[in-house]
Amino acid sequence: MGFEPPQRLVRALGETYGDAAAAAWLDRLPALADDALSALSVSPDRVCAPGGRTSLVLLVHRADGTPAALKVAPAGAEPALEGAALAHWGGWGAVGLLGAPEGGAPGDALLLERLHHEVSLRSLPEAKALLEAAGTVRRLWVEPPAGHAFETVAERTGRQAEPMRAAAVRDPALEPLVRAAVEARDELVLESPEDLLLHGNFRQSKVLSGERAPWLAVGPEPLTGERAYDLARLARDRVEDLVASPGGAATARRRVRKLADSLEVDQARLRGWTLFRAVESGTRALTAGRTQDGELSLEFAGWL
Repeated sequence: MGFEPPQRLVRALGETYGDAAAAAWLDRLPALADDALSALSVSPDRVCAPGGRTSLVLLVHRADGTPAALKVAPAGAEPALEGAALAHWGGWGAVGLLGAPEGGAPGDALLLERLHHEVSLRSLPEAKALLEAAGTVRRLWVEPPAGHAFETVAERTGRQAEPMRAAAVRDPALEPLVRAAVEARDELVLESPEDLLLHGNFRQSKVLSGERAPWLAVGPEPLTGERAYDLARLARDRVEDLVASPGGAATARRRVRKLADSLEVDQARLRGWTLFRAVESGTRALTAGRTQDGELSLEFAGWL
């Protein structure tokens, strides 16, 4: 199958894996897509654009004409873990998993229920979007499957803390925020109040309109831990609007309180994880040269 991968994907892969590794995988991508199409007995319709940041999504149809979506991702994105989480949710609050190739290299592909990729919760007014997001993410918080291979919140955030410290060494102006974020993380992981399966990257753009249900989550980066961690990314949604508004700081703090209250999450723990995740995102963006994104996240973190 001949196609041009979306530029959004090309840029994000270069940032995540380095230009050389990204280019090597992109060179193999047409063959990987053809292998997955054959293994799953589906036919391509078109590339989904702008698509995701970690995978190619092809709109396809099955032999009986049923529409579906084929997701092909590099091994570093751990599509097998995504598939395990989707299988465990069984379509409850999340996109349905229709299949995955068995073994070998198209094993980095997932066949998914087709949703309306052009309609996410970001298309709704802010208050309505947050309400629907809360209702969706609540369904995902279940006991993880026995014998699972998902990492924990402590493990993931422990890995993320080192690049944050390195960013503060390069730019001492970042040191106070990085120190506060890492200290908050270190205190939070001492004792987790629960151990649930989490989406891992939940935000409004990760909830799409569907036929089977009005809204379904996509693109999990699953891990296990407490609900406050999962809510922390949602708390920072539409940060560009918050920063542009005259009452952005007060609105941000109020949003954290409302999310905590509506989902019965400890407010202090949600604030701590929101701080950590905002600083982690901001320092990572600055390191990758996405200055505007980085500064927005760090300004938000400073309000907390």
